[in-house]
Amino acid sequence: MANSLAPLPVLVPLAAAVFLALINKHTARWFADFVSISAVCASGIMSVVLLHRTASAPIVYWFGGWTPRTGIAVGVNFYIDPISAVLAAFISLLALCSLIFSLHYFDSVGNLYHVLMLGFVAGMCGFSSSGDLFNLFVFFELMSISAFALCGYKTEEPSTQQGAINFAVMNTIGGFLALLGIAMFYSRTGALNLAQIGRTLSHQSDALIVSAFVFVMCGFLVKAAVFPFHFWLADAHAVAPTPVCVLFSGIMVQLAVYAVARVYWSAMEGPMSGHQAAITSVLAIAGTITALLGAMMCFAQQHIKRMLAFSTISHTGILVVAFALLKPKALAGAALYVIGHGAAKGALFLVAGILLHRFGSVEESSLYGRGRSMKWTGAVFAFSGLGLAGLIPFGTFAGEHGIDVAAKGTSFWWVKVVFIFAATLTGAAVFRVYARVFLGRGAPNATEELATTSDEARETKGPHDHVPVVMFIPAAVLAVSAIASGCVPGSVAHFRRSASAFSDTVAYQAQVLDGTALQEPPLSEAAEQPLAAAITSTVTTMLAVAVAILALLPRRHRKRLYLERLSRAFSTVRNAHSGKIGDYVVYFSFGVAAIGTVLVFLICRR
Repeated sequence: MANSLAPLPVLVPLAAAVFLALINKHTARWFADFVSISAVCASGIMSVVLLHRTASAPIVYWFGGWTPRTGIAVGVNFYIDPISAVLAAFISLLALCSLIFSLHYFDSVGNLYHVLMLGFVAGMCGFSSSGDLFNLFVFFELMSISAFALCGYKTEEPSTQQGAINFAVMNTIGGFLALLGIAMFYSRTGALNLAQIGRTLSHQSDALIVSAFVFVMCGFLVKAAVFPFHFWLADAHAVAPTPVCVLFSGIMVQLAVYAVARVYWSAMEGPMSGHQAAITSVLAIAGTITALLGAMMCFAQQHIKRMLAFSTISHTGILVVAFALLKPKALAGAALYVIGHGAAKGALFLVAGILLHRFGSVEESSLYGRGRSMKWTGAVFAFSGLGLAGLIPFGTFAGEHGIDVAAKGTSFWWVKVVFIFAATLTGAAVFRVYARVFLGRGAPNATEELATTSDEARETKGPHDHVPVVMFIPAAVLAVSAIASGCVPGSVAHFRRSASAFSDTVAYQAQVLDGTALQEPPLSEAAEQPLAAAITSTVTTMLAVAVAILALLPRRHRKRLYLERLSRAFSTVRNAHSGKIGDYVVYFSFGVAAIGTVLVFLICRR
């Protein structure tokens, strides 16, 4: 029964998308809403059932019954373990909140919006479950094509076209790079199944294998918006419909980091076993720069959606650093962090959509004090900001703590400093917006030099004198989910057990190719959160509040504190984000060359 359910979280939304596309001209808006919400709910329920079934052992599903023969994969498979199942369930939750929010958000949305959203959900669920490298790329493309169209949905606006083109060009180049790496793997192994590739290569490694892994990794890191591949993300978020941004920032970007981890531990741990130090160094550097740069750019924004987009870049950098540790505990922490961060970020984007609905703007300066009457909406915004700051007991706190524990006793003692810096600045940016928009605090021109031109117009017509219930409830649900993700009893221990199984390459290959049941590691009790970690999270949140207060000071006071120089430094960094696709392609080329060169240098030096 469990095996027969495996493809349905992908098949149901995909079939619903095809159905709505076929009857697009002959159906009412309410029917499209009903079908899309029902399909996403069904996908989520089946993902939860699969999550429950994978508690005892992962599920391997072979399409068409084409199971391996004498240990050789001859078909295409889904591999569903607790981590991939919880990702699929979380994708459905975010999609459900986005679709409910969209009930009032669009007045003339058109049924093709629902088709694209369902295709997007199907692509992400398939991406999280695929055990075949080429089909990982296929779902990558399904996800990307839907995302490109959703990003450019408001085709009548020039800025929308530019943001969508930047998104499409950069991610298409990344897709081609990943496809080149896949072709190189196939030329060497004659296989596309991840387990088969890993067993064929075993501990063999040469220039071709290293190059193939670099290409696949860089191709996916473009989707993850990791420095220097991150430039497209803020442009896309600024112009995409707000409900779409919930999926972009809440899970799409993080799935790309998951894909790199899946490829590494399913196929490349053996071949790269002698080069782990080199991989760790390269990814740690890239992740750290991403976290720091994203945090600085986040704080330097007045356009709320751009601010949240750069926050996503910063927090993705933390996930890359976690993967760079190459430890199950760090992987478990990263999985928890994805859920906590995605829920908090989704709530923040939905509040931005509410502000756009009410006031026709998401510019901090133009919204000064206009949200005073929206106390509950402001409370959701501030509450979600606590999640970005990593306050206990949010899921982000549990995730950061898990990553920090994995880093202890290694040369990565400094990751805690990176986390504090990123959490402080991204949290401070949210608190600053909350104080200025919902409380009317600070001088109206306190951040005047950071102002930008609004990239988005109001997407709703009709009365704007209140917040519709269908817009507020999804934001509130996601905000509550952000804290619930860190409070579920035993969640830390379960994620650690799942991460241990996820990173066991030999056991993975044996189950997929030989049908050998995995021996589940014993479920250890989750350790209580140490007092030091709780104190650190509280201090970080207080620092974020303090930085926000400093940003609200009148300009003359900030000059005395030398904050103007810091603002100018942020502006200098921001100038590199020109919005010109030619510049972004140059940065991309430089990034691939730099990562490949540094990795080869470190391997050869060894």
